[in-house]
Amino acid sequence: MRMTIESDPSYPAHWEADVVLRDGGTARIRPITTEDAGRLVSFYEQVSDESKYYRFFAPYPRLSDRDVHRFTHHDYVDRVGLAATVGEEFIGTVRYDRIGPDGRPASAPADEAEVAFLVQDAHQGRGVASALLEHIGAVARERGIRRFAAEVLPANTKMIKVFTDAGYQQKRSFEDGSVHLTLDLEPTAESLAVQRAREQRAEARSVQRLLAPGSVAVVGVSRSGAGVGAAALRNLRDSGFHGHLYAVNEAATRDLLDGVRAYRTVEAIGAPVDLAVIAVPADRVPDAVAACGEHGVQGLVVLSAGYGDSGPAGLARQRELLRQVRSYGMRLIGPNAYGVINTAPEVELNASLTPAPMPVRGRTGLFTQSGAIGIALLSALLRRGEGLSSFVSAGNRADVSGNDILQYWYEDEATDVALMYLETLGNPRKFTRLARRTAAVKPVVVAKGGRHTPAGHVVPGTRLSEDTVSALLRQAGVIRVDTVTELVDVGLLLASQPLPAGPRIAILGNSESLGVLTYDACLTQGLRPLPPLDLTTAASPEDFRTALAAALASDDCDAVIVTAIPWVSEHALADDLADALREAVAETPGKPVAVVHVELAELVQALSATRGPADQPPDRPAADAARTPAALAAGGAGTSTPAPAPGRIPGYPAAERAVKAVAEAVRYGQWRRALADAGHVPEYEDIDEAGAAAQLAGLLAHVDDGAVLTLSDWDARELLARYGIRVLPTLPAPSPDAAVRAAEVLGYPVALKTTAPHLRHRADLGGVRLDLTNEAELRRSYEELTDALGKPAELQPVVQPMVPRGVDTVVRSVIDPAAGAVLSFGLAGVASELLGDTAHRLVPATDRDVAALIRSIRAAPLLFGWRGSDPVDTPALEEALLRLSRLVDDHPEVIGVTLEPVVVAIEGVCALSATVRVAHPPARGDLGPRTLPSY
Repeated sequence: MRMTIESDPSYPAHWEADVVLRDGGTARIRPITTEDAGRLVSFYEQVSDESKYYRFFAPYPRLSDRDVHRFTHHDYVDRVGLAATVGEEFIGTVRYDRIGPDGRPASAPADEAEVAFLVQDAHQGRGVASALLEHIGAVARERGIRRFAAEVLPANTKMIKVFTDAGYQQKRSFEDGSVHLTLDLEPTAESLAVQRAREQRAEARSVQRLLAPGSVAVVGVSRSGAGVGAAALRNLRDSGFHGHLYAVNEAATRDLLDGVRAYRTVEAIGAPVDLAVIAVPADRVPDAVAACGEHGVQGLVVLSAGYGDSGPAGLARQRELLRQVRSYGMRLIGPNAYGVINTAPEVELNASLTPAPMPVRGRTGLFTQSGAIGIALLSALLRRGEGLSSFVSAGNRADVSGNDILQYWYEDEATDVALMYLETLGNPRKFTRLARRTAAVKPVVVAKGGRHTPAGHVVPGTRLSEDTVSALLRQAGVIRVDTVTELVDVGLLLASQPLPAGPRIAILGNSESLGVLTYDACLTQGLRPLPPLDLTTAASPEDFRTALAAALASDDCDAVIVTAIPWVSEHALADDLADALREAVAETPGKPVAVVHVELAELVQALSATRGPADQPPDRPAADAARTPAALAAGGAGTSTPAPAPGRIPGYPAAERAVKAVAEAVRYGQWRRALADAGHVPEYEDIDEAGAAAQLAGLLAHVDDGAVLTLSDWDARELLARYGIRVLPTLPAPSPDAAVRAAEVLGYPVALKTTAPHLRHRADLGGVRLDLTNEAELRRSYEELTDALGKPAELQPVVQPMVPRGVDTVVRSVIDPAAGAVLSFGLAGVASELLGDTAHRLVPATDRDVAALIRSIRAAPLLFGWRGSDPVDTPALEEALLRLSRLVDDHPEVIGVTLEPVVVAIEGVCALSATVRVAHPPARGDLGPRTLPSY
């Protein structure tokens, strides 16, 4: 059943949502409608007598016709019911009824509602009630309800726990034999943390079910042994998969296909199937999905193409595929996927098109959206001796995305480094949130390919440039690289070496020229290289060992880059040199080492060899406990480094590649150390949050949903003043006399400027006259402006008081539809605009964020006393940025603010003009209840 706005204009379609439950399965939450009477009765018949008693406080074997009518007829304002469904079946319901102070039914402005749940016994313990509470709470807030009241029997401990664990502020009392609970629905830091922790556990569990199934069926295995399905079956068989493996072919005439038990249908298997790999033509996929869903399969990997990758018709087919998959509570990798790999020794799953041998066990996780790039990355990692913990190539990623994989890797003890090739970010706001949390305990390296949305990827649009997205990712601790080669280079270093403690780099080797190239590359990357140590071409492996050991023992460096060229010798010394370097590292561990080689392929192979089994993680120091998710949640900074693989040293065929990898590790290490003191969002006692909310409500009272209102200068100044942001007063000057009157009100000296759109902020066109000290100067300047540039009606002149000279800057905040609120800063003027010298941070910004923000632009020295000039008041500038961040964070109605210019003087700051745009906020955002992306 799919209700639409067309069939019922009052139906709130935006309340529909797919959610991942605690066990990793999915359910759909939607409003209950008049068409659900039969479903409600069937649902109630499957609920135990005990659960019915807990719901109605008395034996209640069946619903009366009056009950059914009441529970299916809602106005979606004062009475609302939501159902959690799997397919057409209700598995849980929740409803609220608005009540007044006397506890009787009421309408707005009453802001309290009575809430009650009922969950089918077979689905209790899956987190259904918790998910329903999140969604009914969001609905209630949207409808002006601020509190929930609930009566619960003392024996109903499960439901009491749902309320008490939600994180809302609450009151609890015992009255007339029942527990009376009152929940304040205003989101709190605790409720948000609870919600996100539940989201993480559920999504991680859903991925775990895909990567560690107990049984796998491949649907679409040809009898001839050719084709994608047969290849996937062979790879599963040859990988040594530890679970049950089945082949499905509707025309199977024998019991075995490629040595695997074969069946005509999934239903005929007669045993549970956890994962199905579907490799049939796109037009036959719906039948295969339905068969899997009816059999209780938990997840699908759809290798079939012909979906969003094949045009509009395919995209519609892809949306319908996802709708069908979720209706059965399953999760989907694909379509057009390359597959998944899990090298865990108890699983050994290769449900992909990667032929045997399967990648060796390692500590690196790999996610790609492109199958071709996945093949290239797997090949590159294998060639350079790196193993994997898990691999997911999601194709069109209609369902499972990089966000889900990050949720899994965050708590996966087998993964120390996360490598991701992304063509789109999907939900950048959520991605940066998850990446920041994951990067606090293990490196996240991302190569983002494509500056457009590839076919088959349905993602929200973004107005942010690639540079801005990159800056926001780096703020979240993501190591952003430009190519898949850099992805492998950086991943190899992080997987095998500790993080450097700083940017000081020792360089040693048997080639002076190669050492100089490495030195120059370090300077280019912003590192601090020490003078290269030339061991000469006669250096022996022992000379390398001695020099490397000395460098590692020195307090003057944080990392070492070894350069090596071939010896003039008749016998290969690669193994000897690799052993010598490893011995030096073993003597003095703790600093990263990278090797630059020229035409020494044998050395790379020798260096990549490990001294122990690849699937055995090395012993971790006690300090490494700080990098676990549990320690981080408890407040640990997670400053320890990834545990390196024993005995491995990464090798690079070019100095620039090695230095790039080391530089990224240095920057990531700096970010991790800074995370220990991430800063805070200051509280300002003079902020009038309530007054701003009331002003915005009044301004938007007559604005339609979806419309944007640009505030008048007066309203903009008033709103910003409520947050302590000073905007210089401006008075219109449509005539010389009006200009004189304005100057008398403001006081001399004044500035006369044009505000016409084609002249605004263009002082270079002569539309500004400064330091006018009297009426005569003002009238003369007015005449000059109008003679040179046009009539007053065209120029729209204004008068402002003068402010102390300083550095002109531009401060902006914008709500991006995908990334959320972004704070931007740069210097005013065409040079900065031309060079794109603007920095960005996500809102809410901390004091450390804004301090880094103003220092990260290339023109930042102008703020700190460039060439003998006086430094300006950067603390006041930082405070202005923090106040603006608070404004847009507190009030999602504010969708855009531009302060230009903001003059930063030796003492104080002042915005000369402000543009503020407001609109009704979306009903749901990243702070809303957890949901899966819609189709």
